[in-house]
Amino acid sequence: MADTPNDHRVRIEVRGTVQGLGFRPFVQRLASELGLSGDVRNAGGAVVIRAAGDRVRDLVASLTQSAPPHTRITAVDVTALSPRDLLAPGFLVAASTAGRDGEVPADLATCPACARELFDPADRRYRYPFLSCTACGPRATILSRLPYDRSRTAMGSFPLCPACAAEYEDPAGRRFRAEPIACPACGPQLSWPDRSRGEAALAAACAVVAGGGIVAVKGLGGYQLVCDAADESAVRRLRRGTERPAEPLAVLADGLAGARRLSVMDAVGAETLTSAAAPIVLLPRRADAPLAEGVAPGVDEVGVFLATTPLHHLLLADLSRPLVVTSGSRSGGPIVVDDTDARATLGPITDGVLSHDRPIWSRHDDSVVRTRSSRTTTLRRARGYAPAALPLPVAALEPLLALGAQSEHTCTLARGRLAHLGPPTGDLETSEAFAAFERAAGDLVRWHETEPSWCAHDLHPGYRSTQYARRWPEERRIAVQHHHAHVAATAAEHGVTGPFVGIALDGLGLGSDGTFWGGEVLIADHRDFRRFGRFATAPLPGGAAAVHRPARMALGYLYGAESFGASIPQRLAGALLSRLDDRERWFARTAIARNLNCPRASSAGQLFDAASAFLGLCDDNSYPGEAAARLETAAAGHEARTPLDWELHEQDGLWVYDPVPTLCDALRSARDSPSGEVAARFHRTVAEVVVTLAAKAAASLGVDVVCLGGSVFQSALLTAQVLDGLAATGLRALAGERVPMNDGGISYGQAAVAGARMSGR
Repeated sequence: MADTPNDHRVRIEVRGTVQGLGFRPFVQRLASELGLSGDVRNAGGAVVIRAAGDRVRDLVASLTQSAPPHTRITAVDVTALSPRDLLAPGFLVAASTAGRDGEVPADLATCPACARELFDPADRRYRYPFLSCTACGPRATILSRLPYDRSRTAMGSFPLCPACAAEYEDPAGRRFRAEPIACPACGPQLSWPDRSRGEAALAAACAVVAGGGIVAVKGLGGYQLVCDAADESAVRRLRRGTERPAEPLAVLADGLAGARRLSVMDAVGAETLTSAAAPIVLLPRRADAPLAEGVAPGVDEVGVFLATTPLHHLLLADLSRPLVVTSGSRSGGPIVVDDTDARATLGPITDGVLSHDRPIWSRHDDSVVRTRSSRTTTLRRARGYAPAALPLPVAALEPLLALGAQSEHTCTLARGRLAHLGPPTGDLETSEAFAAFERAAGDLVRWHETEPSWCAHDLHPGYRSTQYARRWPEERRIAVQHHHAHVAATAAEHGVTGPFVGIALDGLGLGSDGTFWGGEVLIADHRDFRRFGRFATAPLPGGAAAVHRPARMALGYLYGAESFGASIPQRLAGALLSRLDDRERWFARTAIARNLNCPRASSAGQLFDAASAFLGLCDDNSYPGEAAARLETAAAGHEARTPLDWELHEQDGLWVYDPVPTLCDALRSARDSPSGEVAARFHRTVAEVVVTLAAKAAASLGVDVVCLGGSVFQSALLTAQVLDGLAATGLRALAGERVPMNDGGISYGQAAVAGARMSGR
């Protein structure tokens, strides 16, 4: 702070994630201890402090050094107060006002202090499912708009009782200005279909689960389906009802000790599980884990998380067992948030709905991360993380809404140097997910009180997000190629500003030449890219339907892989062909020969699907990525001493990886070797191909930065091998950490690209 005639009277504006986290109470206590007079208030999304006294400098220094643990300060602007600004004696928390744009706080898991109160019979909030304080509880899911005050949250309809009001106004307490504050006398209450409320409702729900039933439970950001994680019959019934035959289900564990009985974790995994975000963490499953086999069939991981709400703590305490706690939705749809929808959609597939009367104003599913070898990658960025702001390498000169892709959909609002990545809303093929997308976009716009004057969208004209872009004038739309957005998201997250090599291993995305891409080596910056290399193409018999049937994709490689002189002998594929009926084989071969609804794709994702089918691991994807997940699981525990055969060719100015020699070698090897060993060698082969192509591209460009993106990098095994291989060649290898490398990160990448194009850089 510069010396001025008024350097003992200042106005301080603090921006970042500074609301809903006890920051104003912190400032009030600190300023009082320093003997300052003045006030602190929420102003829009910022916090504004007016302070006078001899120790103003100490206040400014302590704002960043000693702030509450979950705050994230991005800027502190200090100016002299005008002599006209009159300050009352003492230091107060003043009423909120409108102000500059800020950041919406994410929901926080129940803190240790509140957890102790929950189980203290002497406490007035004993066993109350909605207790919270300034360090925990709902934030984004109950917020209407900034500034973050009780009147702008779903708690505004619950008047405080005298005891809660006194805590709310007590500067020395944990609940000073804690907006979700409540107690049994004045706050939300649980309800059960027989009209039971409170403890009786909870007891009824627990009795159902203990008896082998399924309950829909209203959580922070949506309804969740709960059953006994060791009850095979209950798990099978849940799968039938939700139409999720094999997708892994998350398990709620009772503390770290309970999580360790289910999984193998390192220090990073334990730290992530117990963080305030409390995500689902994918961890290696213990062989003796007390779980039904149907919880995560065909994979060696289990998604574990700890209690995020007091209600979760109570369920665990009363049931004393691990619980399946999964999204309350049908397959492909968004998590249900409305009480009426929950009764209509979830009621028929459960034995009861445990609800409550606090509305959910913003849909947030649970976040999912994976920790391996001290690396943490985010697969789904939702509750606990979204919509916390992310940096943009180039500022968006005007407000911009990036509309994402089609599956694992998210949208991102960009303003200046910050991008607000919203929570996922599902696969936009369903009308429910599209409605959720519109609502999520509306949340971002309303929270930040801005109307985006530009939009960014995918190239694919059939995506519903692209069709949504027509709401903007044509000159205000920025089309971003799918795989450019993938690698730009990783580059932006890591602050890369110059040119880089992008490796996009993905499912299907429309390329700039109108064909389907998915195995791409790009030379890029945030404005543009050019293709340096690719995977060879194969047809998709029956079009997009082949994405759901790896066996059909294998037939595409068998009968129509891009030829560089060799093809896959049918005799090697005897095991696959014997599993398929004559009609499917005839259909695929005829369609490929006549080029009928057989678009070609350079997709790495479809190559992994084909390899999984050729090795007899997965013929049908019951959820996105199942074949690749089973291929990776098969590879676990096998050492890939040598790679499979592979070849690179130059064609039309591009380096092309030919997977036919790889698949042929895999099929030959599978005759004498375990499929898991062949799967391990397949992963090593693709990693070597990627490292070789990246090194060529980096040498051509004269840079050493390589950014990875695309859904295939959800494979922990492949990602680790590629990152280690690139590092061994002296390249700086970057993967998505806070931003998903699957389509959940596309909108953030679109925002980064569009911001750069708008700037003219």
